[in-house]
Amino acid sequence: EQAIEMADIALDPNIGASQEVQDLANRVKDAQDPEIELMTEWLTAWGQPVLMDTSGGHDMSSMEGVMSVEEMDALGAATGAEFDAMWLEMMIRHHEGAVAMAETVRASGSKADVLGLAEQVITTQQGEIEEMQALLDA
Repeated sequence: EQAIEMADIALDPNIGASQEVQDLANRVKDAQDPEIELMTEWLTAWGQPVLMDTSGGHDMSSMEGVMSVEEMDALGAATGAEFDAMWLEMMIRHHEGAVAMAETVRASGSKADVLGLAEQVITTQQGEIEEMQALLDA
């Protein structure tokens, strides 16, 4: 869900993100909205909580690839080329975290549909990481 939030920030006309970043943000939303919906359906069907319990000081920013509140605030305050660089670096980190989680699922998962989604995440997000790195290097 944080990737969707980051994509929405990039698509805010007041931010002044480049067309390349906006195009990537749209693709991130198009890919991850259905993935989130599917995983939510699975959790509901399996009788599992859909949202993590963040009470008691559990901070999700300790998870690999998840941005802190401060990082997200800084992203929302940036504009133009500064925003593009920050967004690309943060989204690469976010994608690397997702790929690592998907690789864990691939190594130890047992449900065919979950394994299929893990493969899809690895393929799609690894390709986007390479594209984002190329934009940073340009």
